[in-house]
Amino acid sequence: MSQEVKQESALRRFFNGLWFAITLFGRVFRILLLVALVLGLLLGIVYTLELDDKVREQFEGRRWELPARVFARPLDLYEGQQLFADHLEQELKLLNYRSVDKPIETGQYHRNGSKFVVNTRGFQFADDKEPARSINVNVASGKVSTLAYADGKNPLDLMRLEPVLIGNFYPRQNEDRVLVRQQDVPPLLISGLVAVEDKKFYEHQGVNPMAIGRALVANVKAGHTVQGGSTLTQQLVKNFYLTNERSWHRKLKEATMAFLLEMRYTKQDIMEAYLNEIHLGQDGDRAIHGFGLAAQFYFNRPVWELKPDQIALLIGLAKGAGYYDPRLHPDRALTRRNLVLQVMLNEKAITPAIYADALEQPLGVSEKKPSGNSPFPAYLDLVRQQLQRDYKEEDVRSQGLMIFTAMDPIVQLTAETILQNRVGRLERAERIPKGKLNGALIISSVQGGEVMALVGSRDVRYAGYNRALTAQRQIGSLVKPAIYLAALGNPKKYNLATRLSDGPVTVKLGAKKFWQPQNYDRSNMGAVTLLKAITLSRNTPAVRVGVGVGLDNIVQTLHDLGIAGEIPAYPSILLGALEMAPIDVQQMYQTLASGGSYSPLKAIRSVMNPRGQVLTRYPLTVKQVASPEAADLLAYALHRVTVEGTAKELASTLPSWKKVAGKTGTTNDKKDSWFAGFSGQHVVTVWVGRDDNKPTNMTGGTGALKVWSDLFKVLPTKPLQVASSSRLVWVDVDQSTGLRFNPACGKAIRTPFIKGTQPQQTSYCAPPKPVEPVAPATAPAAAAPAAPAAAPAKQPSDRSGWIDDLMR
Repeated sequence: MSQEVKQESALRRFFNGLWFAITLFGRVFRILLLVALVLGLLLGIVYTLELDDKVREQFEGRRWELPARVFARPLDLYEGQQLFADHLEQELKLLNYRSVDKPIETGQYHRNGSKFVVNTRGFQFADDKEPARSINVNVASGKVSTLAYADGKNPLDLMRLEPVLIGNFYPRQNEDRVLVRQQDVPPLLISGLVAVEDKKFYEHQGVNPMAIGRALVANVKAGHTVQGGSTLTQQLVKNFYLTNERSWHRKLKEATMAFLLEMRYTKQDIMEAYLNEIHLGQDGDRAIHGFGLAAQFYFNRPVWELKPDQIALLIGLAKGAGYYDPRLHPDRALTRRNLVLQVMLNEKAITPAIYADALEQPLGVSEKKPSGNSPFPAYLDLVRQQLQRDYKEEDVRSQGLMIFTAMDPIVQLTAETILQNRVGRLERAERIPKGKLNGALIISSVQGGEVMALVGSRDVRYAGYNRALTAQRQIGSLVKPAIYLAALGNPKKYNLATRLSDGPVTVKLGAKKFWQPQNYDRSNMGAVTLLKAITLSRNTPAVRVGVGVGLDNIVQTLHDLGIAGEIPAYPSILLGALEMAPIDVQQMYQTLASGGSYSPLKAIRSVMNPRGQVLTRYPLTVKQVASPEAADLLAYALHRVTVEGTAKELASTLPSWKKVAGKTGTTNDKKDSWFAGFSGQHVVTVWVGRDDNKPTNMTGGTGALKVWSDLFKVLPTKPLQVASSSRLVWVDVDQSTGLRFNPACGKAIRTPFIKGTQPQQTSYCAPPKPVEPVAPATAPAAAAPAAPAAAPAKQPSDRSGWIDDLMR
């Protein structure tokens, strides 16, 4: 074989081998490519399924973390209801109703003197739905005199205004929104959004390739982003599921999820989610999401009351809420709004007439943005305390609960103003450094124990230290009603005419240890009746009665009245060496005002979820803890305190028909000033003092009583029905002897008694028989360690042991 043939044969074998290798590689590559495609397809399917699960899980489950909304009591309207015209108008303003000459829309009213025409909004309450109505209300002489439909043809027996929103409990991300359904929003908002943001919304399947192409061309020509191609569905996916990361991976994920969303849900579902999700503003750390909240945030009105120009402004904000913020950048916002109006006109969403009118309107944004913080932070603290007994903190912050409370916003605002003004005046009068004197005030209803108002500080809008709930201060003579209630519960031994010694008293605490309390004025009135001892807040008779009844019985009485904390059975508690927060004092006097019936103080009436289902109701619970007759006798005695006792100032400052009862309290060195009392309708506790625990130079009668008096001068209330039990009889009693009154001598006071316990003997005008000296009372041995500064028996002292200035 020639050399040439050999070379040709080798070359042929080489190319054959090369071709075989290429063919083999091609086959392997095709197999590998096919495998890669199959694996890629499988991975794509798995990834898509994962995205589909994510879409379904979040869209069908709890779509948003929703803040809990806290509402005040609704204002009931009916003929004869106690109401003033100014208070009705104030309530309407708190609800953001607009005063107009002729109400034609919901959320509008007109006032002519005491006559109102109101177009209400309606509200879904926990128990029923209050429809929107147009009504006439006439308020005269502090009462609703007429209530009827505005057509004048039909009377109206009863209706409720919607409750005032008083606060929120926000999710930890601080997102805020008010959920709306598509049928709740103006149709123009839907058509406007489609016209401006996604003209093919009802035609595409989540992605619009033509819009993306147009946007790409426009952006390339401009050299920067001037137009977006995202559909409403893609915008929702970006806001709802993804971040603002700019990458092809994120855009591909967005498009896939938009397609999946469109495959699974209707256009109405997607539009409704968009209406609630879109970011439309910022209020500090609080993010404003959705058109429902944005309508309130910018215009102080619900979304269904928006005008075309206002709708256009909100639609414009969807492009960039920060850039077009109407409060920070009004010129930009106005330009953007007008552009949106032009697009809406071009797309025939509005008529030329509506366009022309809307174009002439100013931005109309409220100057002051509604704060996300509650204007009533102290009351919200009380609501939170009650919620914590039944709900987890996370549920409160994220489940969109609607919490209906007993707070009366008119009473709350009145109480705040009065506390601020009077404490400021007291501070100046006593020459206390500015801002050092503070106070707290609580108001509840006698029937039901519902807390209507709570003021925790002079700085009523500051969400800080809440003195009404947490300030533990000695209560002084506020404890004495519990002592006398325990005594009057034993009618065979005690009644209001029982004579007691007002002289010095010595209580044995232990070996060579004695306690020798004195009266506030260090005087001795001799023998006094139990009624007079209460009325004048005498110390030594209270100690005698307390030791006679037994410290354990006094402690049990305090617990029965609603004091939950531990109370040491030390003799010093008989003069108020016992620390309580104002809310504890309020509970105690609430039970006294209710005739000895204990009902836990409550702020919440019911809790409802966003779907209108009632989750929890807080019904009235009552437990009789004291003899009703004894409670009646005590209420009468506390009424006498306000007529001729330590609170007699009330007799001259309140109208004669406004009968009330109450007790002053002053603690050691005049550090704390208290007054707690009640009418036939309201229970009120007031504390005034300094946070640094320095003296104020005020007693209960010169400090807290002033605040209490100012409040009851203006608070519409019912008078106290004094000792009205059928088991009581009234007898004229000689004040000096405690016997039946003899017209020839003494001074009479008409006094109630439990039947069978009234005095039978008539006074003879002779000097009363002196009360025999009382031997030193012996306190339980266990109490000995409790008197930290008890005075030795023979050690003379002007300070009398642990106390400097005994309670009054």
